[in-house]
Amino acid sequence: MHQTIDVDHIIRLYRAYADDLDRARERQRKLLAPPTSLKAQLDDIEAEITYLLLREARPETVVEIGTFHGWSTTWILQALRDNGTGHLYSYDVVDHVVRNVPEQLSTGRWTFTQGDARENLEKIPDTADFLFIDAAHSASFARWYIRELFPRMRPGIPVCVHDVFHGRRPLPFTEGAVVLRWLAEQENSCFTPSRARAPEIHDRLNDVKRTLALGHPLRDGRDNPMIFFTLR
Repeated sequence: MHQTIDVDHIIRLYRAYADDLDRARERQRKLLAPPTSLKAQLDDIEAEITYLLLREARPETVVEIGTFHGWSTTWILQALRDNGTGHLYSYDVVDHVVRNVPEQLSTGRWTFTQGDARENLEKIPDTADFLFIDAAHSASFARWYIRELFPRMRPGIPVCVHDVFHGRRPLPFTEGAVVLRWLAEQENSCFTPSRARAPEIHDRLNDVKRTLALGHPLRDGRDNPMIFFTLR
């Protein structure tokens, strides 16, 4: 029986891993300052949920499609380091991430492949226990990974897809619209902390963070448009 990702479950994870998350947040905060001055893409809550789900799942193999400057990459690697196990395989058409990920995070737990994931499908491990997607946000890219990548993955793994809910609904003909339609066809649900889509969940999580002394923001972004679901 796979764990349903919902707000109550996420709150339990915040409470269970509060101390470790606090330390991970402070390590990430340092990456935003010189000399690294990392450009952050994920907002705080969605980055933290990714970390928490990784801590719970304890995956041996994580696949990340889209790294850009490395904010999501470093969050994932923080979780793997704290777990004491796991390897991250990342893919992007640009290699900015290589210059930004600290060696103490990457050594022995990270493999980066430069190039379009659609042209490197055979290099993406089909043993993945966790899948993170934040790359091209087009409908065609979503159709590709639904058709080609998802069938290679094992059922029951957590999946994160970024930039879906910047508004109440995704724009037509976008990645988000395609993924949500596919989830509905699968009769599968997703969780989002999006302020636009689920303001009550967004506020509830911020309240929990404040009670755990995790309320001081790392960055200004508050959209949190990511969705999380369990692959069937």
